[in-house]
Amino acid sequence: MVSINIKKIILPFLFIAIAASLSAQEKTAVQKRCIHENIKHQGVEREYYLYKPENLPGNSPLVICLHGYGGSGAAGKAALMDVADRHGFAVCYPQGARDPKGSTGWNVGYPAQEGMKTDDVDFVVKLVRHLQKKHGFSKENVFLTGMSNGGEMCYLFAQKKPQTFKAIASIAGLTLTNMMPLRYRHPVPFMEVHGTEDRISEWTGDPENKGGWGAYLAVPASISRIITVNDCISETITPLPRREGRNQVILHHFQGGKPAVKGGRPADVLLYEVIGGDHSWSDKDMDTCEAIWEFFSMYL
Repeated sequence: MVSINIKKIILPFLFIAIAASLSAQEKTAVQKRCIHENIKHQGVEREYYLYKPENLPGNSPLVICLHGYGGSGAAGKAALMDVADRHGFAVCYPQGARDPKGSTGWNVGYPAQEGMKTDDVDFVVKLVRHLQKKHGFSKENVFLTGMSNGGEMCYLFAQKKPQTFKAIASIAGLTLTNMMPLRYRHPVPFMEVHGTEDRISEWTGDPENKGGWGAYLAVPASISRIITVNDCISETITPLPRREGRNQVILHHFQGGKPAVKGGRPADVLLYEVIGGDHSWSDKDMDTCEAIWEFFSMYL
């Protein structure tokens, strides 16, 4: 009898279905409100959507927002544009390349991405420089956020290119074990929002790769590695006001670390533990996009 891992088969397709659902809901908003542009990288035309609030001054902050596996820049998190309107920053939604299986995403070393030559860390670095030169954004105040596969890119950047961004916010992201040899070598302000009942990116980790994404660490273990390199010395635990009928969110705020920039603010680590939360932006349980900017603005 052949043993079949049903979870390993179903979860990638479930994730793509989630991405498609988000696309239907948010694609129109991003396409209507953003500039659609292209940039060549590694000989390939890559596209992105750029949102600039009306009358945005020069030298304004820039936030890069990375979609999940099977998703698209056109279906980026539209709510982030509303936050940009309120606080005065630009948002860029890049488009991930297709892997050998035909799915869009960011090359973080999933089994499905084996043989993929795309260097997405380098792509995002080049994209940031391109946007700064073309649109006059700040050369210092640049930030990164991403959901799921985009969240994995957040952890990858924190290890490979931590000084590219002033602060990083992962949503439902993971540290794959293939990233661990890279190690953390520089303090980085970091934030994670994660549901404890996330069945795609398990809170408790997946050391045996039962889900098919590659083996990865438990969320608290991932965060502890950044806490260590940042030298955070204290933790404040704060339950957020609970929304009616929604999940309780617990904020773990690790403070007092080394600054990421000489003379700058200590590099804090925030973990929003969404009790019972699923694989999502958790914005029904908390104002996730506002919380992201609140964290980023600490490092302006």
